Amino acid sequence: MLRNYLTVGLRALAKNRTYAFINIFGLAIGMAACLLILLFVRYEMSYDRWLPEGDRAYQLQSFYKADGRGQTEMSLQNAAYVAGPTLKKDFPQVEQIVYAGSARPVILRNGRAITSEDFFFVDGPLFDILKVPFVHGDSRSALQKPGSLVLTEKEAARLFGSANPMGQTVTIVDRGRSIDYHITGIIRDLPKNTHLSLGMLARYDPTSYWADFPDFLTSWGWQAGYIYVRLRPGASATEMNRQLPAWAKRNIPDDVVDGVRSNRADTESWELTNVRDVHLGKAQSGAMMPGNDRRSLVTFAIIAALVLGMACVNFTNLATARASQRAREVALRKVLGAQRKQLILQFLAESVLVATLAMLVALALTELLLPLLNRFLDAQLALHYFGRDGVLLPVLVLVLLVGIAGGIYPAFVLSGFPPAKVLRANKSAADARGSGVLRNILVIGQFAVSIGLIACTIIIYAQTVYARTSDPGYKREGLIQVRNINRTVMPVIETLQHELARVPGVVSLGRSTIGVGTRNSSNMGVKGPGQTEAQSIGIYRVDTGFFRTMEIPVLAGRTFIQGRAMDDTTLEGFPPKPTDLAALTQRGFNVVVNELAAKRLGFRSPADAIGKMVRAETGSDASDSSTPVTIIGVVKDSRFRSIRDPLEPIMFQYDRHGPDNLIIRYDHADPNSVREQLERRWKQIVPDVPFEASFSDDIVWRLYQAERARAGMFAAFAALAVVVGCLGLFGLAAFTAERRTKEIGIRKVLGARTRDIVRLLVWQFSQPVLIANLIAWPVAWWVMRDWLNGFDARIALSPLPFLFAGGLALAIAIATIVSHAVRVARANPILALRYE
Repeated sequence: MLRNYLTVGLRALAKNRTYAFINIFGLAIGMAACLLILLFVRYEMSYDRWLPEGDRAYQLQSFYKADGRGQTEMSLQNAAYVAGPTLKKDFPQVEQIVYAGSARPVILRNGRAITSEDFFFVDGPLFDILKVPFVHGDSRSALQKPGSLVLTEKEAARLFGSANPMGQTVTIVDRGRSIDYHITGIIRDLPKNTHLSLGMLARYDPTSYWADFPDFLTSWGWQAGYIYVRLRPGASATEMNRQLPAWAKRNIPDDVVDGVRSNRADTESWELTNVRDVHLGKAQSGAMMPGNDRRSLVTFAIIAALVLGMACVNFTNLATARASQRAREVALRKVLGAQRKQLILQFLAESVLVATLAMLVALALTELLLPLLNRFLDAQLALHYFGRDGVLLPVLVLVLLVGIAGGIYPAFVLSGFPPAKVLRANKSAADARGSGVLRNILVIGQFAVSIGLIACTIIIYAQTVYARTSDPGYKREGLIQVRNINRTVMPVIETLQHELARVPGVVSLGRSTIGVGTRNSSNMGVKGPGQTEAQSIGIYRVDTGFFRTMEIPVLAGRTFIQGRAMDDTTLEGFPPKPTDLAALTQRGFNVVVNELAAKRLGFRSPADAIGKMVRAETGSDASDSSTPVTIIGVVKDSRFRSIRDPLEPIMFQYDRHGPDNLIIRYDHADPNSVREQLERRWKQIVPDVPFEASFSDDIVWRLYQAERARAGMFAAFAALAVVVGCLGLFGLAAFTAERRTKEIGIRKVLGARTRDIVRLLVWQFSQPVLIANLIAWPVAWWVMRDWLNGFDARIALSPLPFLFAGGLALAIAIATIVSHAVRVARANPILALRYE
């Protein structure tokens, strides 16, 4: 019986190749989209699942609440150093805690100086917690002693080539000190499905390392690294998280400034997050690697399901549309004794057969598209048919679901034809069963999805372009940013800047602790005149050339002038003498603020802020008093970070030694030539420090990489949805034109012109598309409004994207069906009516 069903099904497909192609290819597109999304979701969910004993490894994360005083909501993967030993002291469930602090030291090897993007100083055996695979060495002893250094295979090859690096010595230059480290282990290059970005890990002694800044080891406000925790067997992280608010209150001392008492635990909380959940977790700021969120995965999964649903709709539409062609077959089978359940089973078997053929095509498409998707996402998605990650079982389930979902309604419709009514006349009774209404509803649903995806794609693309091109408050074009102005460079910084300024095409130079796309964040509490509560204001150090180089407009007052004592907050020595620091705190200093900071401090206009004194909480001790600070200038608000981040109120102070980003403005037709000359002069003056410079356009391009990827995926799904929808519309137009041949012949005999017939058919198929707009527009508007609200600066949600999407879908639909309409309208009516 099954063999008979398959034979009949194959013959039915071979008899109508257009129907077979549309169904198989349409289903294949939908299935391929589902398979790719399945692989993508699996990949995103697989982050750090490969880590042995990962169920006991956690990251301590910090969360800030918005407090209405300038402190914005933040979710950080970082935590203060002091939180680690404090957690170990109070929770016996903790077996091991290690702090990993990121750094950018210079690595010297045989006179060669390099840096590593992924360098970490650790204060303990990190690989007791993160059990990454070792190529050489023992994970249990590799980082047991200070002075040990572990490299990845990639970094080992960069330093030593093909030579064995074990036991070799390299010199690490950081914070003005050179220390030799011995290589005690080589770990495998980590797969891409990890939140970790490890290149070099050096075991250090934090007490000696931070001897000149001992506050780092005790301050709860210095979030500069990562804390990893290994729990004892059976320990509950959920129970520990429940106790962390009370733990923070017990351990964090109150701050008392000018008699006002506050506690950091009032606006900050902590949470242990399993390493397998970091990639998709709530905290994504300060991440080693870009993360994702579960909502995005759900969104793409829903879109893939919609595309597949559209393909199933095609199957249903075309099967019911061609019911008249199989009505006599069904009637004859019933006359010969076939039961309805046998007919239902037959048509379901045919549907599953089509789904099986479509799946074979879908697997081929997936194999072809997977390398492109991997390059686009910079991922390592793999298609395996067998094993734990095999897709064989999901493929079989998908074939059955699609076959049954696409064929269940046509099966009941076709099997329900009454044989007497069908066979008594020279035509089918199938057309009188009302399936046209359902087909129109399904076509409306198809195009509603297509229009919605097109509109979303346009809006996401427009927001991405806006993010890259919107006015950041300074002139972004023509900037080169050099990041590594470290202590080795600082003694010769004036000479270096003088020589770099002589490069042809260089207009000006400036230095700052904040620049284009920098990740560092520093803030302090500041009280404006008459304010009782301190406002959280960002504080960054600059030199006198910063505002000129960035071309940030001055709205009122002036910027810093070299030689003016109250402007200059530079303290000699490292660390500065406590007496010098106390003297600066006592006398106060001048600052420049941006518009937002002036507004937060209570000034009605930029001019109103000039010459006014505010109080800044510059100390680190809980009983410190505030420092008098005088505003000498107000500059335009500048957006140094992503437009997803809220605009920051900023206070700038002049420091000749502190700024560690060198910003160079050039005016030259060949930017690469300028960069090469800058690098050449850099190496002449500081050959032991690599030249790490990036064009501002490249920095901004990387800053919005996630938005571009999302826009690309939406565009791909929108294109797939349109293709699938047009395939279905093409088939329906073909069957409808064939079914109405006699009607059209009669119309032509009665005087209808070709263009009248074309207009009639085009209007029939345009109506569902027009109605689909009424469904797609409000849904797409609601989804995009929610997405755009995640940006601090965003485009206006105008009607244009929705009108364009609806117009484009209508144009594509008309182009799809017009060829059928013209061909049928031009046919000789005698051929259609000759047997009547």
